[in-house]
Amino acid sequence: MNTSRTLFAVLLLCALNLGLAQGVQAAEDFKGNWTLMPSGQPGQVRFGLMHRMHGGRSHHESDWPVSVLQGLDVKAPGKRDVQFSIARDAGRFDCQGYLDDGEGAGTFRFALDARYVESMKSLGFTGIDDEKQFAMAVHDVTLDFARTMKSEKVSGLNTDMLIAFRIHDVTPQFIREIRAEGMTAIEAEKLIAYRIHGVSPAFVREVRKSGLKATEDQLVAMRIHGVTPEWIAQIRNNGYELRDVEEMIAFRIHGVSPEFIAKVEKLGYKHPEPDQLVAMRIHGVTPEYIAGLRSRGMKNLTIDQMVNLRIHGIE
Repeated sequence: MNTSRTLFAVLLLCALNLGLAQGVQAAEDFKGNWTLMPSGQPGQVRFGLMHRMHGGRSHHESDWPVSVLQGLDVKAPGKRDVQFSIARDAGRFDCQGYLDDGEGAGTFRFALDARYVESMKSLGFTGIDDEKQFAMAVHDVTLDFARTMKSEKVSGLNTDMLIAFRIHDVTPQFIREIRAEGMTAIEAEKLIAYRIHGVSPAFVREVRKSGLKATEDQLVAMRIHGVTPEWIAQIRNNGYELRDVEEMIAFRIHGVSPEFIAKVEKLGYKHPEPDQLVAMRIHGVTPEYIAGLRSRGMKNLTIDQMVNLRIHGIE
């Protein structure tokens, strides 16, 4: 698995969506539309920002705390005109529009904070143009967040990675908890991969309890391919006390499921070797294929013989 290549593609997509790769844009051009609706989370609203930029449009929508919408009472009934602001370290959003029983829309203007770029530069985070500063305001990349992340001694932590940390919720608490489970967790790209694919402290703990010694890359691969503690238990109930992480991942990639194992054993092949099961799935030696061979008088074939028949195109 090429984790770095996967991460690069994810980060590039984020950059395109946010306009991070676009040219510098004048501050007076930072205007757009906002939307607001109820959220399923207590004390939050679903807030969206749409902004036209050079070459396209960015659209961000997520749950925001009601407390950041300064001057807005989201609980007031009826339809009414509203004005409110959102203050970030990177700048300020001034919004106007309407609200109707907790749902609304309108326009906004964004003013860059002229001190932000120099303050971030003093912390070692450079390359912040106007468009990137806008994105840092949207995702609330505060000076305190940057300062705290820098103190965590994460390698490869630059401005774009700092934004990606906020997008994927890589928090100081997450880093400390994952490290407490024995992970080094020092590379920025890997931390983002953990969050994207769900390598949580609880997942690491359960994998360790199962007796598997998985590397950091293998833990990501396990989550990508669905090698969960529950699936591991099912496979072991079928008599396969696998301790090799790569074998487990191969089982999932090629579809060696508890159901497949049970069908093969029902045909008289008791406890095939793990590599035989994988070979059967790769080359299409299915229970149906085995039944077809037997119907034509080809009985008592070994698994290796049937795999060889499939490799040579014998149906």
